[in-house]
Amino acid sequence: MAVTMADISHLRKMSGAGMMDCKGALEEAGGDFDKAMEIIRKKGQAVAAKRSDREASEGCVLAEDKDGFAAIVALKCETDFVAKNEQFVALTKDFLTIAMDKKPASPNDLLASPMADGRAVQEHITDRIGVTGEKMELGFYESVSGASTISYIHPGNKLATIVAFNQAGVAYQVARDIAMQIAAMNPVAITPEEVDQKIIDQEMEIARDKARQAGKPENLLDRIAEGALQKYYKEYTLLQQEFVKDSKLTIAQYLNKQNKDLTVTAFKRVTLNVE
Repeated sequence: MAVTMADISHLRKMSGAGMMDCKGALEEAGGDFDKAMEIIRKKGQAVAAKRSDREASEGCVLAEDKDGFAAIVALKCETDFVAKNEQFVALTKDFLTIAMDKKPASPNDLLASPMADGRAVQEHITDRIGVTGEKMELGFYESVSGASTISYIHPGNKLATIVAFNQAGVAYQVARDIAMQIAAMNPVAITPEEVDQKIIDQEMEIARDKARQAGKPENLLDRIAEGALQKYYKEYTLLQQEFVKDSKLTIAQYLNKQNKDLTVTAFKRVTLNVE
């Protein structure tokens, strides 16, 4: 059976695969579109297996918020060229839409979630691998819930943040300021009490070592380390950080100016940039 340009174009639109791949699949399938799609998908699986040991360090990071729920999805690939491709960005948006709709509990749950055609997110990633020839993977899926939420995508689609607040109706600019603060200053926790004990122990030991090297007496090392830890909290816990728009205020003070009880209950930050 002769394969026409119309057939090739139709399959290309269905699959996103290249023209020659579509032509070859149609010829192998004897003009059967379903069989041709299966051939293309199997090619994607084969390419995925070959590329499994490659590093996917580029990609697209998108976020969204609605009705007290916010999510970040990062789809990773090998090159910036593919990351900026319209179809790759659109696929990331599709996965984010699924995340906002289904609210999956984990990345694996998102990968298993069905798309509009009934096939799982992971299957669509594999299909796209076959089209581009690059390794692709779901790099990150994060979510937060609260009385109100906000999302922020930094220009370039490499960095995004989501934030949850304890109150509904937080002014958009206030919420956005907090999301942008997190993007810029990369806090590790909301308050000192939430900092991982391993980080605390590490910072204390680093401070003790510096004090020893500076010739400080052994009996003063813990006091010096505690002072260094308090400085760390001011730099890396959100509510104690200086507000980037007004260094006279901490984030806690900025929020209290809006409402004395307003605070952040959760946040996530995802970046593909080297920091």
